[in-house]
Amino acid sequence: MQWEHVTALVLFAFVSTFTPGPNNLMLMTSGANVGFNKTIPHMLGVTIGFPIMVVLVGLGLVEIFDLYPMIHQILKIASLSYLVYLAYQIARSQPPQNEGGNYKPLSFLKAASFQWVNPKGWSMALTAVTVYNPENSLFGLALIAIIYAIANIPSGSFWIIAGKQLQYLLTNSTRIRVFNYTMAALLIVSTLPMI
Repeated sequence: MQWEHVTALVLFAFVSTFTPGPNNLMLMTSGANVGFNKTIPHMLGVTIGFPIMVVLVGLGLVEIFDLYPMIHQILKIASLSYLVYLAYQIARSQPPQNEGGNYKPLSFLKAASFQWVNPKGWSMALTAVTVYNPENSLFGLALIAIIYAIANIPSGSFWIIAGKQLQYLLTNSTRIRVFNYTMAALLIVSTLPMI
């Protein structure tokens, strides 16, 4: 991979990981509801899970979709269904610091698994693999995965901290409910490009 491709890839990885999408909205929601430390497993699931997905996509998963286009449709329906389910869970949750609170951030494994039904994640992985590794080399694929793993740490931290800062505004159950409903709605809106 040429140096200019690496520079462009780094820029693409940082921009694509920092822009709003399902992962970042859920990290911000978790940061607002339970704080930074309890959201770390979720962030690490994204940080590790997405690069694994990139590697597997680069190793030929795309070709399976070309051979069996119905799998793509099934994945799309599963993705939308799971995102609606997560939005529902966010909308009806309350933070633990309130009496009766029930918000649970995604675990490491759930966050890593979520990458497979994340529409923005698929778009980022397919773009990175096809545009920034045209030779389809293992080195290029590994480099993409490493760059994304590195980019996800400051991005995830930023969104969690942004959510945590919102705790100062979320001082009563009405504000918390409005925030969670808003985040659930934004999560649903983030799926519109898939439809």
